[in-house]
Amino acid sequence: MNLTATRAPRVLLLQGPNMNYLGKRQPEVYGSTTAAELDVLCHAHAAEKGYELDIFYTNSEGAALDRIYAAVEDKGMDGLVMNPAAWSVGGGASIRYCILSIGKPYVEVHIRNQYAMKNVSTLADLAVGVVQGFGIDSYILGLDAMFRHLSGTAAGRAAV
Repeated sequence: MNLTATRAPRVLLLQGPNMNYLGKRQPEVYGSTTAAELDVLCHAHAAEKGYELDIFYTNSEGAALDRIYAAVEDKGMDGLVMNPAAWSVGGGASIRYCILSIGKPYVEVHIRNQYAMKNVSTLADLAVGVVQGFGIDSYILGLDAMFRHLSGTAAGRAAV
């Protein structure tokens, strides 16, 4: 699917529980970059690569579902990049069914290496790929992977 030939790809970056508190919440673990600073970095990346980016933070699973469905129905979202945070290790069943129902590629990102924390995401099997453990850079790497996937430039990409 080469969307760049027809229009810029549209990506939703969804930030799950507690991600709105970046820079304040355990900076020794999650770093000092605030949510607002991360948004600036992500929007700059989108502008540089030529895709549209919408960013949404929520601590509520219901609000996340509403935003994902609205992004698909109202905004023509092409791909979802998400840090599901705690939803990936406890709960998250409704997020799982939402991802399954929208039929759009999903890239999961985590600031920390989930395996080092002895966590295995319950959503990762739905993802085109997972980027984790690179701090804030995980977002840029994940967004770049989604853009490459949508534009058909991902090298060695496995069939989905």
